[in-house]
Amino acid sequence: MSAQQLHRPAAASAAAGEGGGSDGPGTGAAGTRARRVRSFAPRYPGWLAGPLLAYYLVLFVAPLLILVAFALARQADSFAGNQIIYGFYTDAFSQVFDSLYLNVFKQTFLMAFGGTAATVLVGFPLAYWMARHVSAKRKGIVVLLVIIPFWTSFLIRTFAWKIILDGDGSFAGKLHLDILYTWKAVLIGLVYGYLPLFVLPAYAALERMDWTLVDGALDLGATPWRAFKDITLPLTRPGLLSGTLLVFIPMAGEYVIPEMLGGGRFLFVGNVIQGQFIGASNWPFGSAVSLALMGLLSIFVILYLISAMREEQFGA
Repeated sequence: MSAQQLHRPAAASAAAGEGGGSDGPGTGAAGTRARRVRSFAPRYPGWLAGPLLAYYLVLFVAPLLILVAFALARQADSFAGNQIIYGFYTDAFSQVFDSLYLNVFKQTFLMAFGGTAATVLVGFPLAYWMARHVSAKRKGIVVLLVIIPFWTSFLIRTFAWKIILDGDGSFAGKLHLDILYTWKAVLIGLVYGYLPLFVLPAYAALERMDWTLVDGALDLGATPWRAFKDITLPLTRPGLLSGTLLVFIPMAGEYVIPEMLGGGRFLFVGNVIQGQFIGASNWPFGSAVSLALMGLLSIFVILYLISAMREEQFGA
């Protein structure tokens, strides 16, 4: 008997043990299929999400429910203080549709749109310069310079602009500028206050982009504007949209900048809410205005999510 004949039974028995035979458990086609669907991905226990869930419930859901309870209540006609009658009343929501407050909503969103557009016009060239033309050794320093304003209180930074734009001050007075307590001062404060919130996401999107695509397009004869429109802008659109949303939402809820730089002449919805809670002690109406503002801003968030889902679906 040859060596080849001696090894045949061993090979046959090994093949039978691995895939042949239907008697043993885990053998045959069923066993092979079971081994193929086995996943070695890490499985984490659900209780690890407990702290985050508790944080979400206590600091977001619970205050929102309290706000809804106040908005559905009624302010009692009494001189004894802030007495609220809880129930299911719509009086506060009906006041929101008064022409006076609708004009405030209109003015707020116009200033928020204008401030966001100005922030994009100022912030995108800065982010583009940081990602494209700053050397790798100096990028950290430039990013630090963008973040440094956050180290100072927002209130102090806004008050500093009040001193700078004061027509009787040493800076604006010499330049003969008299824009304090106007919409121009409010716009400057909005752009300065929220510029880093746009620059950082835009810079992150531009930094991750493959610039060899732009260089290749330029080598093939495309103009810089054509390369920017067809390559840079589509590839960085998610970061630009997220930065725009990060700027627009807090601008629409702003009340410090209009109060300090606008002198109360340009009311935002945030000023109305602050006045109803602190000045007039009308908590139901203040809560109703807050919920109306949240509902309007949620529309923009939903549009952003739809756009992000479409880009992810098509591989952007």
